[in-house]
Amino acid sequence: MSAFDLDELRDILRRMGGTDEADLDGDIAEKGFGDLGYDSLALLELCNQVERRYDIQISDDAVSNMPTPAKAVAYINSLLTAKAGA
Repeated sequence: MSAFDLDELRDILRRMGGTDEADLDGDIAEKGFGDLGYDSLALLELCNQVERRYDIQISDDAVSNMPTPAKAVAYINSLLTAKAGA
């Protein structure tokens, strides 16, 4: 299984809509999701999309572990690694 990356995160966020796509261009890795125009409900939807694509479970409280795109990518990859090792 390939690792989840920032480009895949951007793709999911763009498909979800809700913000100006230009906000996702450039170096967004360390920007807060709120600064990018995404609230906690949008992050829950992001988690739902990732769960469906990768067949993993992300708890609702995991949003607090993902304040930035970089942290979200790292967290999702940790779940994918754990799944691969199971």
